[in-house]
Amino acid sequence: MDLEALFIDSTAVRAHQHATGAQKKKVRKRSRGGLSTKIHTAVDALGNPLRWILTGDEVADITQASTLIEGLYPETVLGDKSYDADALVALINAAGAEAVIPPRSNRTEQRPYDRHLYKNRNLVERFFNHLKQFRRIATRYEKLARNFTSMLNLVCAYIWLA
Repeated sequence: MDLEALFIDSTAVRAHQHATGAQKKKVRKRSRGGLSTKIHTAVDALGNPLRWILTGDEVADITQASTLIEGLYPETVLGDKSYDADALVALINAAGAEAVIPPRSNRTEQRPYDRHLYKNRNLVERFFNHLKQFRRIATRYEKLARNFTSMLNLVCAYIWLA
């Protein structure tokens, strides 16, 4: 585990048509794309997954950011524009890390960030590419979130060992 840098991002996984119909405890919102799942992930500087959270596709990335970085003490935290919030940047800075998150174009005050370090954010994108090489992850076949989380745990363990 290399916590020189921590990369956070998420990816959407579309549910297969046969993954629907499980008994529901509560009503789940549908996203515009239908029944989808979002995998929020924190990846270390070597491209290995450290933490992942499963949510519905309609959940914003920023809502899971503090949970992803909680208890991890990296030197820098890198994320895309969806993580641009003053509260998150303050949380990262309070933990003693540098926030490398580009500001949204509609901000009144453009916050500076290290563009050179931001170029390394492709590590998390490469992790998602590797993750989606596994058919059961790329197309969600499991009806229950706990079963899909189990498959995700298995695949992430395989990625760690490979």
